[in-house]
Amino acid sequence: MKREKPVVSSKLARFTSRVVSLAQKAVVGDPASAFEPGESGYADWVIVALHGLREYLGHSYRQLLDVLHEMPRIVSKLGLEVAELPDFTTVCTRMQDLEMARWRVLLRLSADLHEPGEVQAIDATGFDRRAASRRYARRTNYTFTAVKTTILVDCKTSTILDIHCSMKRPHDTQIGEQLLKRNLDQVETITADKGYDWMELREKLREDGVRPLIKHRIFQPIDHAHNARVDGPRYRQRSMCETVFSSIKRTLGDAVRARAWFREFREIVLKCVVHNIKRAVTP
Repeated sequence: MKREKPVVSSKLARFTSRVVSLAQKAVVGDPASAFEPGESGYADWVIVALHGLREYLGHSYRQLLDVLHEMPRIVSKLGLEVAELPDFTTVCTRMQDLEMARWRVLLRLSADLHEPGEVQAIDATGFDRRAASRRYARRTNYTFTAVKTTILVDCKTSTILDIHCSMKRPHDTQIGEQLLKRNLDQVETITADKGYDWMELREKLREDGVRPLIKHRIFQPIDHAHNARVDGPRYRQRSMCETVFSSIKRTLGDAVRARAWFREFREIVLKCVVHNIKRAVTP
């Protein structure tokens, strides 16, 4: 008598199951049915999950739907039949209809898949906007060539806890204050470079029970002493931000494909969500 081989779940299947689960939780109230003929159409969580798959696989909208037509097992995890898959234009259009707050909830849920450590770090980078044509850039006064992206990372798990995107290049101290203020419940010790050197920010963090390890800019000899006290194993974990940025840009791309800035912000948040889920489903 032959022994049946256990069904091994692929990493893609595990990712799909997890992104579907988080997308349903990010929807306010009970998640609707995946698809209802008529005006209701596709539930929001289905659209969110499809965008997660698109980012994970690195496909365009058209390529994603072509591939899914050959993957009935993956499609079934979306609560759909292959014949019920939406048109790629529907997936593209519905992304901007979902509020940014919904994507932020999804990011927070993906971060909750990991047990945070004691040290967190904050740093910034840029995601290129080179996908748009020159004609489009001139017509829309497309002056910024990159989206300034600041992330708050847990150094133990390399999880992205929160993100801030901007087109106006605000100072790092302003972004840092805003980002940390809404994540005080997840931060114990924060490490940052000299770009976040602001005494008022340090004082506010201490008042809220957060230990700031932020390097001082050198204006006086005493600043060298301050930096010597800050420098240590915990502060050097700040490099985890650079590691996370490098991982995202290598695996998920260093440029955004959308043309409108509000869709670019959603796309970057989605990259962070996919990063967190990938780490959770990897043995």
